[in-house]
Amino acid sequence: MKETPLSNCERRFLLRAIEEKKRLDGRQTYDYRNIKITFGTDYGCCIVELGKTRVLGQVSCELVSPKLNRATEGILFFNLELSQMAAPAFEPGRQSDLLVKLNRLLERCLRNSKCIDTESLCVVAGEKVWQIRVDLHLLNHDGNIIDAASIAAIVALCHFRRPDVSVQGDEVTLYTPEERDPVPLSIHHMPICVSFAFFQQGTYLLVDPNEREERVMDGLLVIAMNKHREICTIQSSGGIMLLKDQVLRCSKIAGVKVLEITELIQKALENDQKVRKEGGKFGFAESIASQRITAFKMEKAPIDTSDVEEKAEEIIAEAEPPSEVVSKPVLWTPGTAQIGEGIENSWGDLEDSEKEEDDEGGSDEAIILDSIKMDTREVSNIGSQDAPIVLSDSEEEEMIILEPDKNPKKIREEQ
Repeated sequence: MKETPLSNCERRFLLRAIEEKKRLDGRQTYDYRNIKITFGTDYGCCIVELGKTRVLGQVSCELVSPKLNRATEGILFFNLELSQMAAPAFEPGRQSDLLVKLNRLLERCLRNSKCIDTESLCVVAGEKVWQIRVDLHLLNHDGNIIDAASIAAIVALCHFRRPDVSVQGDEVTLYTPEERDPVPLSIHHMPICVSFAFFQQGTYLLVDPNEREERVMDGLLVIAMNKHREICTIQSSGGIMLLKDQVLRCSKIAGVKVLEITELIQKALENDQKVRKEGGKFGFAESIASQRITAFKMEKAPIDTSDVEEKAEEIIAEAEPPSEVVSKPVLWTPGTAQIGEGIENSWGDLEDSEKEEDDEGGSDEAIILDSIKMDTREVSNIGSQDAPIVLSDSEEEEMIILEPDKNPKKIREEQ
C-alpha cells in the first residue's frame, strides 16, 4: 500500500512554517522530541520512544565458529525490520531501498566504529566465539527512524548480559544465570546518530525531522558521534550541496545533542540496575503510566471545608443583588390570562396501550341521553335523601327518575 501523498496546500503550509521558524509540534529549530527508554524483564530488551516513533530492541547471543580472517574476534550482526504495523507504506517480505540504507548506516555507526570490544567475545581462538545479534523492530513510524534505531541498539547492547563460560582443555562449559551471574559486554563508547533536514536547497535547517517534515525536505545529513565529540560516521543524502560551514555547524549541534542523550541513557541504565538489585518491580508492564486506560477516573482528594461558610458569606456580600423581574400576564382571549411562556408537553403522544385504556374507561362512564331537554321547571320529592328525585316537563310529557346509586332511567308515560 502506497503512502498518501501530501497535497499542495499541506506542502506550502509546511514550507511556509519552516521559513517562519515554526514547527507543527511547537518545537524550536534545534529541539529534539522527548526520548523515553523502558526496559523489559530480560536483559537486552528495551523500547525507545522518540516522540511517536517507537523502536523495540532485542539482543541475543550464541556460540559459533569465528570467521577465517578474524579467528580471535566475535561477530556483531544488526537487523532492522520495517513492518506494516509501523506504517501502511512498508511492504512485508521485501527489502526496500530505505531499509537497506538504514541497515548499512547502523553497521557503519556501531560495528565499524569499534564501539564494542569484539576480541572480548572470543572463547577459544579459532573455534568458539560469541555472535551478538541485535534485532530492531519499528513499532510506529513518525519520522527520524535512524536516530531512534541507533539509540535503541546501543541501549540494548549496554543492557545486555551474556552467559558466563569456562574453558578446561577442549571442554567449554556454559553456565546458567542461576549458577553464575551473566557478564556484560565490553563497550568502549556509545555512538549516536543525529539527523539534520535541509529545506530550500540548504537555506533552512531542522533537527530531528518528523514524518511530514521528511516528505518536504530537500536533503538529509546524518552525523554519528559519541560524547567525546568523535565523529564515527557521516552521511548526506538527497543530492544537495552543503558548504563547509554548514557541516561544521551541524557537527557542533550534534555534539551537544549526543552529550544530552548519553546522559539520559546512563541515567536510565542506572535506575534499572538499582531497581533490579533492590528487588522492585520492573519490565514493560511496570513502565506503563497508571490510570491510562481509565483516564476519566480520578483519585479522591482531601478537601478543606473549615472556612466554607466564611467564603460563602464573602461571595454573597460581593455579589450584585438580582434584578427584579416582574412577569406580565398575557391576555389571549377575554377572560383568560397567562404568566410566563408555556412549553409543549415533553412526554410526546400516548402509546397505543394507554389510548385503549382511556377509551375503555370512558365508555363505561359516558351515558348518552337522547331526546332530553334540560329545561326543567318542576322539581319534587326532594324531602329525604333516599327518595327518588323526579323531574317533570308538562309540555313534552317526559319524566326522568334519578334514584340513588342507580343509573338514570328514562320513562315515558302516556296520558
